[in-house]
Amino acid sequence: MGIFKRFIDKVTGQKSAHDSDWDELTEELLHSDLGRELSEAIVKSARNSKLEPVESVKYELSNLLSKKDRSTNSGVILIVGVNGTGKTTSAAKLANQLPGKSLLAAADTFRAAAVDQLQTWGKNIGVEVIAGASKSDAAAVAFDATTKFVESSFQNLIIDTAGRLHNKADLMAELSKVRRVIEKQVPVSEVLLVIDATTGQNGLIQAEIFTEAVEVTGIILTKLDGSARGGIALAIEKKFDIPVKWVGIGENVGDFKAFDQARYLEGLLG
Repeated sequence: MGIFKRFIDKVTGQKSAHDSDWDELTEELLHSDLGRELSEAIVKSARNSKLEPVESVKYELSNLLSKKDRSTNSGVILIVGVNGTGKTTSAAKLANQLPGKSLLAAADTFRAAAVDQLQTWGKNIGVEVIAGASKSDAAAVAFDATTKFVESSFQNLIIDTAGRLHNKADLMAELSKVRRVIEKQVPVSEVLLVIDATTGQNGLIQAEIFTEAVEVTGIILTKLDGSARGGIALAIEKKFDIPVKWVGIGENVGDFKAFDQARYLEGLLG
C-alpha cells in the first residue's frame, strides 16, 4: 500500500524533519481516510517525540491499533455489514479458513443473489449451506442452522446476515431477532463486521451503526489490495477499540488471511 511512502523516503535516516515534511505527512494521513482530527493528533505527537521521524510515526500508528485479542473463537459467528463490502464472500472464505468442520447459513434472505452466491461458494469449497425459501424469515433460517449445528459435529456455524434494511431501526431489530433465536440454543461466539478498505470515512459510520445494533467483536477488512488505502482500519480501531481479525486481499478463496499487525503497518509505511 505504501500510504506514507513519500514522507518515509524523505526522512529515513534523518534525526528531524522539516515543517513542510510534517505538512506533507498530514495530507497523506488525510488521504488515507484517518480524518482531520486524528491525522493532526498523530503528526503533533510524532513531531514532539524524541524518536527519529520514521520511528516516531511508526510508534504513533501502532498506538492506534487495538490491544484486544485478534484470534477468532469457534462456535456461532455472525457476519454483518452493508451490502457491497464482500460480506457473503467473506463468510464463505472464513468457513474455508477456520479449523474444524464449518456450516454456513444464508440468512441474508432479502437478497436472493446473496443466498445463491453463498450456496455456490459452499459447493465450491465443500461446506454445507442452510438456506430457506426466497424472502423467508432470516431468524427462522438462523434457528434451523443453529439447531443443526447443536445436534451435529460442526465446530463452526457462520451466518451471513442482511446488509440493508429500510432504516437503522429495522436493521437493529432484524439483527437482534437473529441473535435472540440463536441464543435460545447456544451463545454467539463472534460478531464480525465486514468493512470495505476503500470505503473511506463512511467505514466509521458503518462501524457505529453496527456496534449499536449488535456487539461487534472483530472486523473483516476487505479489498485490501495494492490500490486500497486501508487507513480506515486504524481509525476504526482507535475510535471503537474493535480489532481487525481478518483481511481480504483478492477474489480467490485463498485471498483471505488472519490480520498481521506488523505486516499491515509496514504496508502502510511502504
